[in-house]
Amino acid sequence: MRPALIAAFLALGAFAQQDVFQTIVRVLRHPRCMNCHSIGDYPRQGDDSHPHTMDIRRGPDGKGANAVKCSTCHQDQNIALPHAPPGAPDWHLPSPEMPMIWGGLTDRQLCQLLTDPNRNGHRTIQQIVEHLSTPLVVCGWHTGEGRTPISMPLTQFEAKVKAWAAQGAPCPTEQR
Repeated sequence: MRPALIAAFLALGAFAQQDVFQTIVRVLRHPRCMNCHSIGDYPRQGDDSHPHTMDIRRGPDGKGANAVKCSTCHQDQNIALPHAPPGAPDWHLPSPEMPMIWGGLTDRQLCQLLTDPNRNGHRTIQQIVEHLSTPLVVCGWHTGEGRTPISMPLTQFEAKVKAWAAQGAPCPTEQR
């Protein structure tokens, strides 16, 4: 095989690897994810990601501050009423020590954040894959009445995340 042809095949493989992350990032930028991974020390809510109406703050453990804890309203499961607080076990924001804020990051920077144990809660890639399948994350697909769920099917998202990890969790080479 000629060197130019080999280089073209290698370039196609690198593009395909980046493309897997691009499908994942569309989910990570959905309001169901961004509302807890946004800039600031407070969660957002709704499809428009407005500041939380209860004036909640992150708190020392990511579960709220003072008497207003996330679990005051967010139960272990959805409440069957329109626009009631969504629920999942252990509802919380990322901790202040590892806030995992990706609002304002490029796709490459977001990928680097996810893959850097010094910035991702000391998680391995496998632990990131596992986290993306926890009930707290999966609730983005089961949002309760009045909220727009993530449009990519959960099984497809989980397959793409596993494929990305199997490829070595490559990050996009360009700022997108």
